[in-house]
Amino acid sequence: MFPNNRPPFRRIPKIRENVNEAIRVKEVRAVFPDGVVEVMQTPAAIRRAQELGLDLILVSPTADPPVAKAMDYGQWQYEQKKKTHDAKKKQHVIQVKEVKFRPNTDDHDYEFKKNNAHRFLKEGNRVKAVVQFRGREIAHVDLGKKLLLRFAEDLKEIGSVEGHPKLEGRNAHIIMSPIKVQLPAAVKPAKEKMPEKAPVAAPQA
Repeated sequence: MFPNNRPPFRRIPKIRENVNEAIRVKEVRAVFPDGVVEVMQTPAAIRRAQELGLDLILVSPTADPPVAKAMDYGQWQYEQKKKTHDAKKKQHVIQVKEVKFRPNTDDHDYEFKKNNAHRFLKEGNRVKAVVQFRGREIAHVDLGKKLLLRFAEDLKEIGSVEGHPKLEGRNAHIIMSPIKVQLPAAVKPAKEKMPEKAPVAAPQA
């Protein structure tokens, strides 16, 4: 057995950036749980936060002066992760959805796939419409391009075509991107005028 001359493994502690002693600015606008906000020297703000059993966390380093908040570091981490998670959930990843046709696709099948494409565009995705030619169908490329142009025309209110129909091998295709549909501005109803009251006749003596 060869002797193991490697140094023992040491776990490097993770440095908490912008927390307590890691804050490098001289003074901060310190915010405390009791509502007190005070511009003070950073070491003094750290001591005050620690007296409350909290950490001093730099929450706005670009402010003048930088803003630091006294709070529990674990709770702050949890809130940051939750914000990041919620932001990712709100993000919409644009996908390319594909619908396939044949040159002799019947009207029922065409309408079904067109409706699917309409839904995909409405959801904010791009749509790739493909016409597949098999065997001798390749002699009727014009029928496939005609179908693609019809498809683009039927969906022009919700999608725009990227370029012209393209032929690659035995497939012709177009790609459509969603467009924002501008709703007409709501017309405010005219206010009804109150009928004028008739003048009251003076009583006769």
